[in-house]
Amino acid sequence: MRSHAVLITAEHGGHRIPPEYRRLFAGANDVLRSHRGWDPGSLRVARQLASRFKAPLVACEISRLLVEQNRSRHHPKLFSVYSQSLDPTEREVVLKNFWYPHRAEILHHIRQLLQSSRCVVHIGVHSFTPVLSGVSRRTDIGLLYDPRRDTERSLCDLWRHRLSRNLHPLVIHRNQPYRGISDGLTTWLRTQFDSRHYCGIELEINNRHLVNWNTRASRITDAIAASLATALSDCSRDCE
Repeated sequence: MRSHAVLITAEHGGHRIPPEYRRLFAGANDVLRSHRGWDPGSLRVARQLASRFKAPLVACEISRLLVEQNRSRHHPKLFSVYSQSLDPTEREVVLKNFWYPHRAEILHHIRQLLQSSRCVVHIGVHSFTPVLSGVSRRTDIGLLYDPRRDTERSLCDLWRHRLSRNLHPLVIHRNQPYRGISDGLTTWLRTQFDSRHYCGIELEINNRHLVNWNTRASRITDAIAASLATALSDCSRDCE
């Protein structure tokens, strides 16, 4: 049995709105294409990582402004200012068609991978805006995790060290620009699997490196993949 298997996800891979809900977004095309509507570049990074690790990829290309894949079922911001006008029945239809299936597919892959591996390392790929509410963010790459889970902490320590060497002078932070224990997909998955079997990391990349995809963006992604591969090798004993 292998020590670990990798699973890649992209919760905000696109800004598509299904035809039956486009009435809610009249005049909102610019917002949909901004960081509010999706994580620019995240799906390309996720695909490149999945190819590198020969890992399953679960991606959602429906805009987070219809339903937020990275929020729990009862989070007040599960539906955005555009979609919260849906009545309870319509909301359930959205959840049934787009929110539940994403989580169900991820659970399916984790359970499948655990049949041949002791631990699943889940990398949720995201990007973030360089400036939020007028404040510039120093972080270039953030690794979000739960510091109470030894495997996640150890892996992120090793991964950050490798990234800092391979991508100098980019600024690599742990649990920035967000906290790894905030409400989200990985925090929910931690309630489904113990730390011996599930290691959930969110990879956050400043979208200034990804918005205009070019060879530099691809090189950064290659460096992220190579650094992760080395960190996983160094950390494999923690999944024993």
